[in-house]
Amino acid sequence: MGEVGAGGLRALGEFVTPVSDSSNLSAMDTTAPEEIYSEKEPPMAPLSSLREPPTTKRGARTRAALVTAARKVFERDGYLDTRLIDIAKEAQCAAGSFYTYFANKEEVLAAVLLEAQEDMMHPGMGRVQGTDDPYAVLEASNRAYLEAYRRNAKLMALLEQVAQVEPEFREFRTRRTDAFISRNARGIADLQARGVADREVDPMLASRALSGMVSVMAYNAFARGVGQEEGRPADFEELVSTVTRLWANALRFPGHR
Repeated sequence: MGEVGAGGLRALGEFVTPVSDSSNLSAMDTTAPEEIYSEKEPPMAPLSSLREPPTTKRGARTRAALVTAARKVFERDGYLDTRLIDIAKEAQCAAGSFYTYFANKEEVLAAVLLEAQEDMMHPGMGRVQGTDDPYAVLEASNRAYLEAYRRNAKLMALLEQVAQVEPEFREFRTRRTDAFISRNARGIADLQARGVADREVDPMLASRALSGMVSVMAYNAFARGVGQEEGRPADFEELVSTVTRLWANALRFPGHR
């Protein structure tokens, strides 16, 4: 569900929110090696499926309009029911123009995801220094991830659908999930070395469990709207507080044991 591993130590996400190689967003791995901040993460979509961008201003405008329209139609109609003619109509261009920039539905979806990646990967928190309070850092990271997920909830729900029917997108999603989980695991290991986190838990298993918890909670709250059917939309601050407290309790932060 969504970008597993995006919350907690290194907030995606997924999509999401996600953290990119050029982002300064970090969470609790405050004394981790520098390569954690510079390593390359898998993109949100297969880059090989995209053509070279147009070289003219007019072409760039038309392509951008098609990408914007595609996201709107995908989110409105779902991946399976989206028609290319509807994307062209939403972009107010001729249906034939679509094929000048994209070969098929999969290719324009890849463009939509790559455009959204910046928002999902850069929630906007600066690098944390080693003297900062780990709990406060964790809370800020979870907040940034959940805010980005909420902004992109329809797109995250779309990704869930696409992953069920498109093997190539499913593979990329799995790779991104594994990258986030591994990064969180290194952050947990670093906290264990500093005596902040419980040294008896396996960092990778803990990362899978805790990262998955945040991702699924975000998916249920924002993409599925769990609770809204009873007229009780998820309280955002309560979500942030709950996932942060569970992370800290699970890792036995000092003062949370």
